Amino acid sequence: MKRQDFYYELPEELIAQDPLEDRQSSRLLVLDRESGAVSHHTFREITEYLGPGDCLVINDTKVIPARLIGEKEGTGARIELLLLKRRENNIWETLVKPGKKARPGARISFGGGLLTGEILEIAEEGNRLVRFTYEGIFEEILDQLGQMPLPPYITHRLQDKNRYQTVYAKHSGSAAAPTAGLHFTEELLREIQEKGVNIARVTLHVGLGTFRPVKAEEITEHHMHSEFYQIDEEAAQKINRAKKEGHRVICVGTTSCRTVESAADENGYLKAGSGFTEIFIYPGYRFKVMDSLITNFHLPESTLIMLVSALAGREQVLAAYQEAVRERYRFFSFGDAMYIG
Repeated sequence: MKRQDFYYELPEELIAQDPLEDRQSSRLLVLDRESGAVSHHTFREITEYLGPGDCLVINDTKVIPARLIGEKEGTGARIELLLLKRRENNIWETLVKPGKKARPGARISFGGGLLTGEILEIAEEGNRLVRFTYEGIFEEILDQLGQMPLPPYITHRLQDKNRYQTVYAKHSGSAAAPTAGLHFTEELLREIQEKGVNIARVTLHVGLGTFRPVKAEEITEHHMHSEFYQIDEEAAQKINRAKKEGHRVICVGTTSCRTVESAADENGYLKAGSGFTEIFIYPGYRFKVMDSLITNFHLPESTLIMLVSALAGREQVLAAYQEAVRERYRFFSFGDAMYIG
């Protein structure tokens, strides 16, 4: 399979730049993967596709304000840092721009010295390991100095940090939001539970590897970055019970999907635990746990559109995307949603 097999034309004006005021008023394209039929709805109608005994899996990771703008000590050059992964207490793997100004030994000051970073070494793919020094609590300083790490295709400034956060975000650690979850409100989640749907919370800290473009012509040569995930006993039991009783497991977003598929054994049985996953799901993959998926519209030639194609078939997915373009749906992180049942 070639990367170009997952390409589609997208007019730039369909890339959503701002979140909608009312989360659940996004549009919802429903794709029936058995028939290939497509229908158009509003996101709040998602409840019609969930039934008693089903298990809805949500990713409760919390995005950290991981984008830091600082000055290189000695020259005053502007340097931008994106926190990707905590390696140990005060040492982080980061993405640095411009990289040529961030050689080992360089020191960067943030917030007039509230936080200082020293480049320790150059890691894989040019990422930098940085040791931070500060007084006080790192998370509080980051909250004060950091900005939300919005994807590069969003050029508008985000007015409210919470709009790049799900209403159920709990465990800090993501460099990007699990965006399919942005459509849910507290009210909608209550309504879903009142229908007898079980909600299982899992955690996967989203790294930027999820959004890195696939550069290899042959998709099997693409390497996924590892991401930390955790599933507790309660979530594992809810998911296993749904499978055992013949109900569906519906994942909210590709991150929830990758979490349960990474943690399951060959028979689709989940055990509580944590670890790192590099799972890459593309057509030909046999899903062990997930039956249905709620997701946003993804970038052409991305690993995410490949995952969706593994579930619903490449031709059907690309046809649904063409329909979404014709119908002027909003695309990507702040865009509309898709339900594949």
